[in-house]
Amino acid sequence: MIKSTIEKIKQWIVNHKGDIILLIGVILISLLSFALGFILAKQQEKEPLRIEYYEKSSKPLSYCSRWQ
Repeated sequence: MIKSTIEKIKQWIVNHKGDIILLIGVILISLLSFALGFILAKQQEKEPLRIEYYEKSSKPLSYCSRWQ
């Protein structure tokens, strides 16, 4: 029984060899793309964005000196 199962699996692999190779290729390309993107992102690390609060001024935001 085990031998017949192994033979069926081998035959299935032989029959679908092209699809298996294509699947492995797609997986490898996906992993390579992810790895390259991750490495490039690590190299381009930037300072994190900081949100700073300002003290409210007595002048409105649309204040212009020529309108005095």
